[in-house]
Amino acid sequence: MAIGNWQMENYCGMVTFACLMLILGLDPGTATTGYGLLNINESVDFEVFDCGLIETDKDTAPAVRLVQIHDKICALIEKYKPDVMVIEKVFFSNNAKTVIRVGQAQGVMLFCAANHNLECMEYAPGTIKKAISGNGRSNKKEMQVALRKLFASVINNLKGSNGKPIGKTHIDNAIDALAIALTHAYIIQDKILQVRVELPS
Repeated sequence: MAIGNWQMENYCGMVTFACLMLILGLDPGTATTGYGLLNINESVDFEVFDCGLIETDKDTAPAVRLVQIHDKICALIEKYKPDVMVIEKVFFSNNAKTVIRVGQAQGVMLFCAANHNLECMEYAPGTIKKAISGNGRSNKKEMQVALRKLFASVINNLKGSNGKPIGKTHIDNAIDALAIALTHAYIIQDKILQVRVELPS
């Protein structure tokens, strides 16, 4: 896995990162899609490049909202050039309308990944919860507590597409996107460390 040097604006200002892998995590939705870009650095630690929301107006036609999501995800891919996209697998719900809307947003994400020759991984909700909190049945509050221990400064300064702080109603989407990215990062971290242990000194 090659190391590249990345220089860009993050929550700590303009800095240069040694990047082993850059992961784009997405929490799909048509009204609000959360995104989180997580870097695995040379020390096999994690750094947040960017995190926030893609928001669409509920009064806009559904097809137009999907186009807006597509354009903004493509802009993220072209700006940061991630190595992999990670999304949550389709879940089951009693609300059929919600499942359809989320499925449509997921389809747009897969389309964006394919058009950019970007690998896309999917993880089940229980897998994400177990990776982050140690419990596959964790609730939202428990997940947020676990993530704030790692990324408190980022989460406390999250802003929406309008540049204003994200309200409590939608902050879950951005945090969930970080959780999805972090799940994949933990898996990659384990593989890197295992390879390094096996390499002759």
